[in-house]
Amino acid sequence: MKMLRKRAHALETLLTTWFSAQTTSQSRFWLSCLFLLLLAIGFGQCFWPTTDPARYQCYALTFWFGKQATSWVPAVQCHFLPTTGPQLAFQMLPREYPPLTLLPFSLPLLFPISFYQYVFVGLMALTLLLIFWLLERFGPRGSARLFIFYSVIGAAALVLMRYDLLPALCTLLCVLFAERQRWRLSYLALAIGVLLKIYPILLFPALFLAEQRSTGRLRAPEEVTFSGQVSQFIRAIRHWQWANCVFFVVLLGAVTGFFALFNVDGAILSQVQYFVKRPLQIEAMSGSLLWLLHFVGAPWQGNIYTYGSINFVSTLADPLSRLGTLGFIIGVLVILWQQYQQRYDLLQASIALILLFVATGKVFSPQYLIWLIPLLAYAGASSGFWLLNWSLLSLLTTFIYAFFYAQVPSAIDGQIMIMPYGFFTVVFLRNALFLFITLAYLCNWFDARRRQPLASF
Repeated sequence: MKMLRKRAHALETLLTTWFSAQTTSQSRFWLSCLFLLLLAIGFGQCFWPTTDPARYQCYALTFWFGKQATSWVPAVQCHFLPTTGPQLAFQMLPREYPPLTLLPFSLPLLFPISFYQYVFVGLMALTLLLIFWLLERFGPRGSARLFIFYSVIGAAALVLMRYDLLPALCTLLCVLFAERQRWRLSYLALAIGVLLKIYPILLFPALFLAEQRSTGRLRAPEEVTFSGQVSQFIRAIRHWQWANCVFFVVLLGAVTGFFALFNVDGAILSQVQYFVKRPLQIEAMSGSLLWLLHFVGAPWQGNIYTYGSINFVSTLADPLSRLGTLGFIIGVLVILWQQYQQRYDLLQASIALILLFVATGKVFSPQYLIWLIPLLAYAGASSGFWLLNWSLLSLLTTFIYAFFYAQVPSAIDGQIMIMPYGFFTVVFLRNALFLFITLAYLCNWFDARRRQPLASF
């Protein structure tokens, strides 16, 4: 055990030194190797007809050409599409994604149809390089290397196969613009992120508070008592700057309304219904709690494939999901209140809100790490605490996705699923570690919220 601790400390020292050191030819060589590894893993999956890009291709084809376009690709590729509902062009919108996702989904259609997945992976590789450049240019020293490192160990199989890098880029741009007092651009970046994937809406109240404080419309609390601070906060509301907030809301409404002209249900209702009705997924934090409770007699009838994931069948699933929602609401209020008291800046509040959302949500998919990695890299999360815990969390997540899910056959909606032996144990360990990281960040244990100084520019 002593030898193991010594080797772990030596590895931690090596990584910390690499992330904080000046960029050298040797570091560029290793970065190139890691990037090529991501490309190899991404392009290596393009032969399969059931990948996420293949799913995106179905959405793009059916929107532009109607349901008949599914005959242009292998039959198994678009089997997930509903058999009822709109069948004509410009009416079939993604049921689980905001309609603006059709823009990145459609760009690869400009190339031959058989090249779709390769082009999509190439576009995501360019997005990865853009985030790398932004971190290298504006982040702390070593933040770009940290971004690539965390992407490889935590999301190597998904980072170029999902479009989650696009909203993650938007959240990073939102923070970068806000810290440079470019508020209109910050709200624009956030709005685009929300129009691509709903989760960036979490940053909206934190961005609004940061703007009010920066423009002098919201002063630091002067009262000592809680009631006095609340009273001061309420009195300041009439002095707030609302123009950028209105711009954000109008932009969201205009884009969503445009797609609603083609299909109201697909543009607005389907995403809300999909999120509300989605059951408790087997990797969620509440799912691990349900798995533990079944050892003391809690009902658990099995797992079923619905809503694009494997979910629990249990009478306790819905109450546990609601308990998680309650915890999320309380946590958001606490984070925003602490931001008002200047204990969080915008970046720290953004990371805290996303950590809380994942920890209390009824779904925990591997790609959720992609949402956090650019922000953690910009914060310079390369201390011993982060290198140890986030790296272990990332490796466990990669192991779950690459090892366990590789043993699960492709499924159709409503199919009963049996997970491999050891799956729930490893998921529980990963979730326990994620919960620990979330609590450590919220409570600032081990100085987890400390930011590294930005490079001069």
